[in-house]
Amino acid sequence: MNQSYYPQTVQRTDAVTMNRVLRNTYLLLSMTLLFSAAMAGLSMAMNWPHPGLLITLVGYFGLLFLTTKLRNSAWGILSCFALTGFMGITLGPIINAYTYAFANGTELVMMAMGGTAVIFLAMSGIALTSKRDFSFMGKFLMIGILVAFVAGLGAYFFQFQPLALAVSAMFVMLMAGLILWETQQIVRGGETNYIMATVTLFVSIYNLFTSLLHLLGFAFGED
Repeated sequence: MNQSYYPQTVQRTDAVTMNRVLRNTYLLLSMTLLFSAAMAGLSMAMNWPHPGLLITLVGYFGLLFLTTKLRNSAWGILSCFALTGFMGITLGPIINAYTYAFANGTELVMMAMGGTAVIFLAMSGIALTSKRDFSFMGKFLMIGILVAFVAGLGAYFFQFQPLALAVSAMFVMLMAGLILWETQQIVRGGETNYIMATVTLFVSIYNLFTSLLHLLGFAFGED
């Protein structure tokens, strides 16, 4: 008789675990987004310069590595806040640059924020409700992100605007896909660490916002 109830018990346990990971992920994501926004606001108010590509990459990958190492401890939460706060600091100068460079810079920033929110909610909704398995996207996303990252470095060093725009368009699609994939990983038990899930979703939102801002600035920016 105990064996007949075993599958149902396992399913209930899996559902409880999934709900806990999803709840903790969205809670930590909300907190890190607010903290990152506050750091971006501080960076804007103090008019801090952008730290540059090298410091940005070293800071990002260094804090990402640290968060990965500490993901199973309470220190991982602190490291997650350090990573997202650092990214907020790098975002402030970017937003300032758009508000100074374009007469409608504030509108462009708001449009990018709105577009990011719509895409995030849409991809999350699909992941939470769809019965389709999107796990096959994992390898394609990782390869695509690597290609886009290398292409982005090329566009930066060679100052090639068409390539930079193509990279931004690629990142919009890749980050939308990553939000969909990561959220379903949580729902289906493929991701059980809410700290790493938060980092993945935060980075997706950050890159989605900056890529949309770049595309909107090119298409609708008013001098």
